[in-house]
Amino acid sequence: VSIRAPLPHVFSIAADVEGWPGILPHYRRVRMLARSETGGIVEMAASRPFGPLRFPTWWVSRMTIDRAAGEISYTHLRGITRGMDVVWRLEPNAVGSEVTVEHRWTGPPWPLVGRSIARLVIGPIFIHGIASRTLAGIKRHAEGAQ
Repeated sequence: VSIRAPLPHVFSIAADVEGWPGILPHYRRVRMLARSETGGIVEMAASRPFGPLRFPTWWVSRMTIDRAAGEISYTHLRGITRGMDVVWRLEPNAVGSEVTVEHRWTGPPWPLVGRSIARLVIGPIFIHGIASRTLAGIKRHAEGAQ
């Protein structure tokens, strides 16, 4: 997504995951369970709306912030998406910033159906649904908060 805001501003919003529930209505809570100089262990809980219903989701990740590379990465440690690797790449562009989010995951370790469930349901409905709302919300906040 292209964001009409300077890269340092966008990067700060993306890296401040504890502030996400205040700017992203689909995030129920975010807590740092352990901190390090470059990130830490973070517990996140979000909701995926389906019409008037909201389906709760939850996961714990190791978050690594690399400002020099313009990346924020996560390795999911707990939750249904355990084993998923996520990389946010933030780069300057002609209007301000370009943000790309990449998810790599083969699915839950369920014999016979794990990969199919991930490919047909969890990935497109939950992961994409939450990630697209997160990017849109960060864009809205960054562009409105200048």
